[in-house]
Amino acid sequence: HTSYQQTGSVTGRLASTDPNLQNIPIRTELGRKVRHAFVAAPGQQLLAVDYSQVELRIVAHMSDDENMIDAFNQDQDIHATTAAVVYDVALDAVTSEMRRHAKAINFGLIYGMSAFGLTRTTELTLAESENFVAAYFERFSGVKQFLDGVREQAKRDEYVETLLGRRRYFHGLSTQSNQLIKNRQLREAINSPIQGTA
Repeated sequence: HTSYQQTGSVTGRLASTDPNLQNIPIRTELGRKVRHAFVAAPGQQLLAVDYSQVELRIVAHMSDDENMIDAFNQDQDIHATTAAVVYDVALDAVTSEMRRHAKAINFGLIYGMSAFGLTRTTELTLAESENFVAAYFERFSGVKQFLDGVREQAKRDEYVETLLGRRRYFHGLSTQSNQLIKNRQLREAINSPIQGTA
């Protein structure tokens, strides 16, 4: 039986320990075999539940971005929708590679990833990545304003909050002279309200 820890991560994300049931791979043969070891008692059932793109839905809500909210309200595949916007193609013309790039940016940006970071997770060049990010923020301008606002609040107040008011502090952020540490703290600050709310 796993134990669920609400204090297992700094963002407040629920963690599963001893054993960690959140990290059993499904795409490998070994992972699939391990999953077969979980068997419900006679007359009982196991239920697996997951929210579809919960963190992106939270971003849509927190940023109040009309285009992203509209995509979710129309039950669109947000990654395909993003790809269609960024590549300026019809939704039904989005390829799996386009969708994969869009997924990398959708999740990457809420983890504070830059255009340079996108080049390391895809085969896009730096120029292509910069264009991709620019097109994304042009379409989802509310998301950009939200992320910039979180960044500024973190610098000013040295903390950020989830929707329910859980704070994550970044003491010394406003005076941090080491740029690598400051950039890491800002990436964490961007993600904390989203992941902590999720």
